[in-house]
Amino acid sequence: MAHAVTLIPGDGTGPELTEATRRVLEATGVEFRWDVQPAGAEAMKDHGGNPLPESTLASIRANGVALKGPITTPIGEGFRSVNVALRAMLDLYAQVRPCKTYPGVRTRYEEVDLVIIRETTEDIYAGIEFEQGTAAAEELTDWLEAHGERLPQRDSGLSIKPISITGTRRVFEFAFDYAARMGRRKITAVHKANIMKFTDGLWLRVARAVAAEHPEIEFEDRIADNLCMQLVQRPEEYDVMVLPNLYGDIVSDLAAGLIGGLGVAPGANFGEGVAVFEPTHGSAPKYAGQNRVNPLAELLSGVLMLRHLDESAAADRLEHAIAGLIREGRHVTYDMKPSRDDPTAVGTSEVADALVARLEAAERSG
Repeated sequence: MAHAVTLIPGDGTGPELTEATRRVLEATGVEFRWDVQPAGAEAMKDHGGNPLPESTLASIRANGVALKGPITTPIGEGFRSVNVALRAMLDLYAQVRPCKTYPGVRTRYEEVDLVIIRETTEDIYAGIEFEQGTAAAEELTDWLEAHGERLPQRDSGLSIKPISITGTRRVFEFAFDYAARMGRRKITAVHKANIMKFTDGLWLRVARAVAAEHPEIEFEDRIADNLCMQLVQRPEEYDVMVLPNLYGDIVSDLAAGLIGGLGVAPGANFGEGVAVFEPTHGSAPKYAGQNRVNPLAELLSGVLMLRHLDESAAADRLEHAIAGLIREGRHVTYDMKPSRDDPTAVGTSEVADALVARLEAAERSG
């Protein structure tokens, strides 16, 4: 039976990446019914300025699974973030970002195999902000001062950092379940509870309580800045790391740097009965339409989607094909070559062509 999947092409290079991924996923032999839906800057033109139309949300809720291309987020202006809105509207509370080395990728590290699990609905990154000079910011400043909390400067922009027992418990329960299903050995809770005692302190307290309910999985905690240093020095000591929203965004990029960059870093977002799969990199609008960008992070996100759909054999075939392509190093984009101006680099669609050929050859050989 065909899997119904919402396909969101996205902005910038997103349409090229999702089209390449769609072709390769279909070459695995798994059947899909794609429901193509808009989101992002391009969607605003046809949906009254709304970058995340209700029809797109309805499609994801109905299908339960979406494959999404990157979406452009304006810096300092315009809409806040479609990605943040999507997580909030669908309550996609757990983001999973595997970071795994593949032989052939240029990196200083070997045999890195980490998983970042990021809570994505709370913390500073939830975007509860008060603009400097507004009545709301002044009222909040007055309230803080009345309760003995004086800001360094009154003319401040203010953000709220909500961390709840409910939100923390469910992401750690997700993480322990994920670790058990995937055969992972250890979970590390990441925090700044030494400074933020009532938010990150709550995070750590709940993490320890959930860990006590799962003694079969090793558990530890690390302060966020210390973790970053240790990841660079000894990444092999870590396995699954669970982080609040903002730290998770930062540390997942650090971990991607260990394995060669965001071009090989997939991602998935999970809620109750809903999952959205996407690469962790941006939309690279300056390269739009040039058939130049690396589709491997989008393709590896497709591998994660296949596993979620219980198509494990197809996921294994596709990951094996991707690993072979990277190891051989012929049909890869410029950023995967030893030199970025290598004339043998291929384009986005040619990477897809090479993977389709590999999958078809594997099928013929049995």
